[in-house]
Parts: sequence; C-alpha cells; structure tokens
Amino acid sequence: MSISKGPQAFPRSEYIRRISAVKAEMEHRELDALVITHWANITYLSGNITRMLAQHALVVTSRDEEPKLIVRKMCAPGAYHTSFMEKANVIGYTEELVGKHDRDGFDAVIDYLIESGVEKRGVGIEMGNLTSQAVAKFVTRLGGARIVDCTKAVDWVRTYKSDLEIGIMREAAALADAAILRAAEVIRPGVREADAAAQIMVAQVGGGTGPAATGCRPPLLSSSPRTGTPHILWIDDRFREGTHVNMEVSGNRYGYMAALMRTFSLGKPSDRLRRLHEAQLAGLEAGLNALKPGRSCHDVSEDIYRAIGKHGFSKDSRCGYAIGIEGLLTAWVENTASLGRGDATILKPNMTFHLMLGNWLDEEFGYEISETVRLTETGAEALTSAPRILVEI
Repeated sequence: MSISKGPQAFPRSEYIRRISAVKAEMEHRELDALVITHWANITYLSGNITRMLAQHALVVTSRDEEPKLIVRKMCAPGAYHTSFMEKANVIGYTEELVGKHDRDGFDAVIDYLIESGVEKRGVGIEMGNLTSQAVAKFVTRLGGARIVDCTKAVDWVRTYKSDLEIGIMREAAALADAAILRAAEVIRPGVREADAAAQIMVAQVGGGTGPAATGCRPPLLSSSPRTGTPHILWIDDRFREGTHVNMEVSGNRYGYMAALMRTFSLGKPSDRLRRLHEAQLAGLEAGLNALKPGRSCHDVSEDIYRAIGKHGFSKDSRCGYAIGIEGLLTAWVENTASLGRGDATILKPNMTFHLMLGNWLDEEFGYEISETVRLTETGAEALTSAPRILVEI
C-alpha cells in the first residue's frame, strides 16, 4: 500500500501562484532552472515539512508547472505525504549516495539537471546554503552552464504573504499566546525549570483554542542571573523568589511561525526591572505606530530607539526582523527585512515581523517583550495577543 496525501495547509492554486512568482524572477535572471536548498523556501514552494537531514533540493524549471523535489529515498514518502505535488515529482535517490566521501545527494540533483536538459540558459543556485565543496561540485559537473547565485531570490518572494498565509500565521500566534499564558501558571519559586518548560511545550503544541501545532521549537528561557543572555534553553535548576525569567516562545502551523517574548517576575520586581519594562513597552508601542507601508525599516527603528531613550535606556540590538516559515538552522527568521539602523527596505502590506523589544543591558540583567505583527494597508496589526505586562508571580 502506498502512502496517501496528508492534510494540506493551502490549495494547489496557492502553490502554483508562488511558483509563478519565482518563475518570473527566473525569467528576469534568464534562468532555465533554480536549485533551492533552503529548508524554508522548499516548504514555501512545496508544502513539504518532512525533516530531511541528508542533501536535498527543490528544482523549479521554466517549462514544468510543478517543481521536482529530490530527496533521500527513505524521505520521499514523507515528502510526498506533506507536499502538494504529484508523486512522480518527488524523486528519491538511493543509499549509494549517503555517507560517501566522493558522492552525495547533490550528485542526484545534478544528474537530474543534466538528464532533463534544463540548464541551457542558466542555473540558479542558493549558494549561501551550501558548502564551498558543494558549490564547486555544481560548477564542475554542470560544465558550460551559466551558474547564478540566487541565495535570497525566493526569500524575497515569500516576504510578502498572501491572505491565506496570514490566516495560518494567526493560528500559530494563538499557540504562542497559549504558551505564554501557560508559562504564567507554571513558573513558580521552587519549580524545576525543566518541568515548567515541559508544560509550556504542551501548550505550544495543543494549548490554543484553534488548531493544534504541526511542529514545536523548544522555548528559550533564561532566569536570574542569566537574564542578560538571550537564546538559551532552561537549565538543571529551580526558579527562585526575588528573581525574574525571560522567555521566548513560538507557535507552529505547517512550518509558519509566530514568536512571542515576555518577562516574569517572581515576587515584586526591582525598580530597575520595572523601569526597563516601561521603556521597552514604550518602544514596542512606538514600533506598532511606526510600522506603515511606505516607511523604511530604518525609519521605524529610529522611532523605537527614540521612545526607549526618553526613558533613560538605550538598545544596541535591532528591533525586529521579518518572520515566516521556520528553517532547519535559522528558526523563524526571514533573512530579508531587518528593523534596524541602515536597512532601507520599504515596508509593504502583508509583510510580517517579529517586533522584538528584548534588551540585554549586561551579562546578568535583561528584559524581553515582543509581538508578531503584520503590515496592513494602513499600519500594523499584532497577531499575538498575550497581555503586554511584566508578569508578576
């Protein structure tokens, strides 16, 4: 018995629309084929969310309506199950290309390009996602083909979401909200950090009022005296009275992510923590007011920095970034628009951001608050909705 199609996040027409937009970019660059290796871009164009740890690629050609997804043979059924594509377009390569020093899955991708003859005008490759050895293999084996680096070509296409994508991100945001609300219930003095994290992940997966998650990134959790250190997990310790906890959680629906940050005070917060909360909340509200189509990322960040400065604090890090589909290594960050100084990207409707007002003042002291937001025709809409408070426990 062969595997059947699983539930699909979007109708076929949505994927064809995305592929058509990528093909238009290929035509502009005079390419016959585009080799996509970035996990998030593969999900965007195929729907596939199967974890493929061996070499893999999605090949979009100018002549074919559907792309070809080339993966390790054992991963092919799962890739077909989660993607929108016909079974013939999911190609599994043999174990002869796994664990070898001289050949690997990219040889199967190159073999397909050569055998199908789609490299006549040019081949685009996401080189930034490959090792130098892998890039050299494509250049050498494709011989006379014109090779073009297309590392962020698809990233920029998917920066602007459809209404269907926004709907899925709303569902992800509800799961992030549920995780933060659960955190407020389980973080207590004496509780093991690991036990709290386990309960928070339960909420991330099934704690919302809507659909359950289709994946889960573990929460990032730092408790005193580690609150000046973002991007770390819980440790083998217990929460203590008189300290505070910074947390970053996410919701996941078909690979689409919504992120959310809040800070919890175990007991009455210190004056320094309360003042920093007020500063960062002011920055968050300034960012929500500043996010409007036609403005630049730089301009928005300047409004935020000024709001924080009025409260006597400064923020060294950027104020947010484009958010969307998760990557294997890049979490939910879309490496395109960045809400920081010097980014001239002009904002447009249905761009989505993690408006991130975390601020880490020194190695032992920091604070976190954020929202996942979308750009509308007139401003910004927060998709996440947990109370914007310093949570006192």
